[in-house]
Amino acid sequence: MSSSGVRVSIFPHKLQSLIGGGYIVKMYLASPIFFLFVCLLPTWAAGWTASDTMSLLNKMESAYVGIEDYQTRLEIKARGRDGSLKTKKVLYTFKKPEWIRLDFESPHRGMVLVYPDRKGKAVVRPSGWARFLKLRLAPDSFLLKVSSGQRIDQTDLGLLIKNISQSLTNRHHGQVEAEEKAGHIRLRVLADNHFRKGIVTRYQFLIDGRLWLPVEVEESTPDGILERLVVFRSLRVNIGVPDSFFQLNGG
Repeated sequence: MSSSGVRVSIFPHKLQSLIGGGYIVKMYLASPIFFLFVCLLPTWAAGWTASDTMSLLNKMESAYVGIEDYQTRLEIKARGRDGSLKTKKVLYTFKKPEWIRLDFESPHRGMVLVYPDRKGKAVVRPSGWARFLKLRLAPDSFLLKVSSGQRIDQTDLGLLIKNISQSLTNRHHGQVEAEEKAGHIRLRVLADNHFRKGIVTRYQFLIDGRLWLPVEVEESTPDGILERLVVFRSLRVNIGVPDSFFQLNGG
C-alpha cells in the first residue's frame, strides 16, 4: 500500500503469498500459462496515487460542467425489508439546472414523475385508469424516497460526482482501490454513507473512461452484503431535451 492510502495490487492475494522463493514457483512464473493468466486478469492501477484520484475527479467534474442535459435507463436493485433484492427500471431524464423526469418501466409501468413544478414540488401522474390524476408531493415525501435517506432531488449525476469525491478524499475509512478494465475505471472504498448519517458503506464506483461520468454504483455493508446496485444504461448527454418535456399538461 502506498503512502497515500491507495492500495496497489497486480496479483491476487493467494498468488502473492507464493511469490518470494522456491523452484516450483519460479518455474510457474516463467511458464507461458502464467503470462496468459496475467493477460486475462483485470489491470490494477499499479501506479495509482492520490494525485491520480484528484485527476480523475477533475475530469469527472469538467465533464459534468459541459453537460446541459442527459438521459439514461436506470436499473436499481435494492434489498427490501424481507431481505430480497427488488429491481426497478426507469427512463431518467435530467436538464440543468434541476429538472428531472422519471418514466417508470417496472414496476408501475406508465407512471411518470417530474420535478420541480412552479411551486417546487414533484408531480406524479399514475399509470392505468388513474392517468387523469396528478399528485403533487414535496421532494422529501416518504413516497418519493429513492432509497433509505435519499430524496428524488438528490439523484442527479452532479451530486453523485460530489459524493464520490468525498468518499475518495475526506470520508473514506482505510484504503482506496483502483482497477482499469475495458475502458472503465472501477474504484472501491469503504466510506461514510452518502445519505445515512453514521452508516459506513462499502462502495464501488464504475467510471466510463470515454464520458468521464459514473455509470454504476454498488453499495454493500462493510461485510460485503449487497444492499443496492444502480446502473446507468445507455447514458446519452446533450441530446437537446426541450423544457416542455418536464411539464405534465401544463405543469
